[in-house]
Amino acid sequence: MLLTAIFVLLGLLALTIPVAAALFILAMVLEWEFAAAPLSRALGHQIWDTSTNFILVSIPLFILIGELLLRSGIATKVYDALDSWLSWMPGGLMHANIGTATMFSATSGSSVATAATVGTIALPQAPRFGYDERFFAGSIAAGGTLGILLPPSINLIVYGFLAQASIPQLFMAGIIPGLVLSGLFMLAILIMCLIKPEWGGERRKSTMAQRFAKLVHLVPVLVLFGFIMGAIYTGWATPTEAAAIGTVVALIMAFMAGTLSWKMVGEALEGTMRTTCMIMLIMIAANFLNFILASIGLTDSLLSTIATLELSPMQTLFLLIGFYIILGFFIETLSLMIITIPLVAPLITSLGFDPVWFGILLIVLIEMALITPPVGLNLFVVQGVRKRGTLNEVIVGSIPFVLLMFVMVLLLIAFPGLALFLPNLATGG
Repeated sequence: MLLTAIFVLLGLLALTIPVAAALFILAMVLEWEFAAAPLSRALGHQIWDTSTNFILVSIPLFILIGELLLRSGIATKVYDALDSWLSWMPGGLMHANIGTATMFSATSGSSVATAATVGTIALPQAPRFGYDERFFAGSIAAGGTLGILLPPSINLIVYGFLAQASIPQLFMAGIIPGLVLSGLFMLAILIMCLIKPEWGGERRKSTMAQRFAKLVHLVPVLVLFGFIMGAIYTGWATPTEAAAIGTVVALIMAFMAGTLSWKMVGEALEGTMRTTCMIMLIMIAANFLNFILASIGLTDSLLSTIATLELSPMQTLFLLIGFYIILGFFIETLSLMIITIPLVAPLITSLGFDPVWFGILLIVLIEMALITPPVGLNLFVVQGVRKRGTLNEVIVGSIPFVLLMFVMVLLLIAFPGLALFLPNLATGG
């Protein structure tokens, strides 16, 4: 069953069939070959069950928040403020790239949106100030990945939904690893630009008066993050309700910035609908596939097979890490999560690992897949915004950051408290 599933899925993806269609076809093939009953008759129920799940309503709302911040010009002002504070360091604007990506990640929930936003603002500056364009573009692609680690993350919502893990705890667990990874990125930029000064471009200084005057541009993002996370952790709102609150606050901020218009809102809604439809169609297809896999007994069989290997929990964990790194080269990240989590989550729990901790570890591996060819989405996004040079240049510039993500995986394994400290503190554990 497993070999059939793998070969059919890889074959369909190799034919460039859209992921959602490939998952539906795979489910039908497995049902036809292995099911003892007509399982496809449950398709309507599976579609309804997924599309009406309350927690998934938060996905379009968080996407809309990111769209509003981008189109209102708030993200551009954040970049300008961080530029004034960080451009004196070796690597100057690249530190601003990471800093802006970190702040935007705390409101957008999407790596692609984060990379596109920072890329649109920052990439014109690279030739202007003499930066190495490969490393500069790589910093944007890597910084964009923080959008799915720092809360509110769409991928963490998907993981929580599929693994039946607490989404508020996942949000809290992502904060420290996200900040640590952001710090590692900036440290790498600093070291590389000290070794290769010609990569670091022009270092510019602003007066303290100018820096403090621009701090006001950071306030909207911090306020928005405070509203969203505060509503969740005070118990006043669920993640979905907090996303609705954040959307209203983002609209108010756009109005206060003087950029709110029917045209801007229409463009934001159109972008939101395009992204949401893609995500939800994949979710519906994956939910039906998971139902088929469980019904034909593949999930239980896989767990039993792994148990017969007599590997230790840590050996099994590293086996899974290698599994995700390899698949991340070939399968789009959200699809990779949706396909594998229903199989992997029960195994992780049975081995005694905390599902919240594993969720953060998995997201770091997914981040790695976002900037590794041939299907690293952030690589394509940055090159698309860049509109010059080649994709290979972005790939080369991203390599140091891929290595740092692997370091982050090892840190999470060695120090699980990086992910679990805040959730345990909140629950008194």
